[in-house]
Amino acid sequence: MFRGKSSFIYPYEITFIMYLSPQKRITVYRFFLISCCLLILTSAYTQEKGVFSGGFETNANVFLRDSTINAINTPQYDRQFFGGEAWLNLNYAVDGFTFGVRFDMFNNSNLRIPTDSYSGVGIGRWYVKKKIDRFEINAGYLYDQIGTGLIFRSFEQRPLFIDNALYGASIKYDFGREWNLLGFAGVQKNAFETYSGNVKGLRLETFKTYGEDNPISLAPGLGFVNRTISDESMEDVVSALRTYLDTDRFVPGHNTYAFSIYNTLSYKDISWFTEIALKSDDIFYNPMAEKQEFTGTSIGKLEQKSGSVLYTSLSLATGNLGMTLEAKRTENFSFRIDPNLRLIRGLINYLTPLNRQNTFRLTARYSPAPQDISEMAYSADIKYRFSKSAAALVNFSNITDLNGKLLYRELFTEFQYKYLRKWQLTTGVQFLNYNQEIYEQKPEVPLVEGITPYIDFLYKFDDSKALRTEFQYLHSKQDFGSWIFALTEYSIAPHWIFELSGMYNIVPKKVNPKGLIEKTLYPTLGAVYIQDSNRFSLRYVKQVEGVVCSGGICRLEPAFSGVRFSMTSTF
Repeated sequence: MFRGKSSFIYPYEITFIMYLSPQKRITVYRFFLISCCLLILTSAYTQEKGVFSGGFETNANVFLRDSTINAINTPQYDRQFFGGEAWLNLNYAVDGFTFGVRFDMFNNSNLRIPTDSYSGVGIGRWYVKKKIDRFEINAGYLYDQIGTGLIFRSFEQRPLFIDNALYGASIKYDFGREWNLLGFAGVQKNAFETYSGNVKGLRLETFKTYGEDNPISLAPGLGFVNRTISDESMEDVVSALRTYLDTDRFVPGHNTYAFSIYNTLSYKDISWFTEIALKSDDIFYNPMAEKQEFTGTSIGKLEQKSGSVLYTSLSLATGNLGMTLEAKRTENFSFRIDPNLRLIRGLINYLTPLNRQNTFRLTARYSPAPQDISEMAYSADIKYRFSKSAAALVNFSNITDLNGKLLYRELFTEFQYKYLRKWQLTTGVQFLNYNQEIYEQKPEVPLVEGITPYIDFLYKFDDSKALRTEFQYLHSKQDFGSWIFALTEYSIAPHWIFELSGMYNIVPKKVNPKGLIEKTLYPTLGAVYIQDSNRFSLRYVKQVEGVVCSGGICRLEPAFSGVRFSMTSTF
């Protein structure tokens, strides 16, 4: 972070600009021109020194074709061989103003569509914020949410090419006594453009405490959102309905209204959160509904129905015991800026996942995405610390549709033991059931059943050198079959981390492109260098196809073979 009014360009940024085409250079120069203008304007407005901060992030992939793992038939493997992304953030705060601008670049990137290529350069975000007495005014590309996001959440998940920023304006007013009101309106971001249609909303929140010795606190809130479908999107809906038989047709409406009420009740060591969301009649695509046709029936159609979500969470933290119980019921709550969009595009809201967010390679291989049409989910997480050295965890989650069909079930156990500051052992086992037919849209495949024991051992040679090893075994008779995974990671603080890992299909079930069933090794070899607030990593990677999740949002990605470089820097 730097204090002052001057801006600067790193040498690697100058080199980056030189290699761009003339048209793309203009976009880059516009970005820096906007940044400089913001600094000049604020300098003229006040003599106070502002706070300048920012960050740079980039990913670069070299694609090496490998038909044995099906890393083929994409533009990168066939002819481009390189793809990458970069983001540069600049923020400046002075005298109650906050200015921000972000430059985005995508060069033969596979982030947007994993099986295709996308290129684009431009201003990915800008915003201006000003605090005036009790008012807070925001304009530009905004990130915010109502409650947990059941009816509205504008957010970013770069690993999945999600940037659902609201391009518009918002006003927040503080009434005092812990009451505040937020109003917003705008359109939804779509890469360097915006989707048609618009969103408006209100949020009212407060915080109250009662009692002195053992106070009870309440944090209630109300939310309202209106989504209006554009005429252009409605024409696509009408065109689709013309192909339906009378039994499936309906009269579509432009406006949908969503409401939510939520509250957190806290007393001593107990916290109870509840949120209820309702949605008026809305047009959405149901991928599992039957559509009547002249030639028979097919799966997947547009519907117009009301929806609801109920989510509750009860937490207890006392002494050595920590416990969280959660439940969620979802029915017809697909909420998008355009009902013609699919997968993770155009999402207005965010449905909280109840399954455990696993981090080990094989325990995270089968991760479920929250279902917006029909889902009944429960989870329980219990942690107990026996001493300063030993602790255990048990997590259970069960997800079905509203008819009771099993979608996902997981029992996850973990035991951790620390010996002084010399070594640490983490071990446990995962029992899993996973419905590929629903989560990966693979028809007529059996339910995946897996048992995965794992062990993670960390040994410190001294204050600067440490060795960490992992071993995992996934036993399954479905999908690809059984796997083993091993990792060795050697770190030299504060700069270096070296890693070597391999994922081996020890009992394969899949047939490769040559029509053979064979054991396949997916190796990774890499190094990480850290210098102050800069982090660089370079890896050679072979990765099996599978579900990739970030923040509870998942998508299916193809196999990868190649070299990956990444860099992050903050200032």
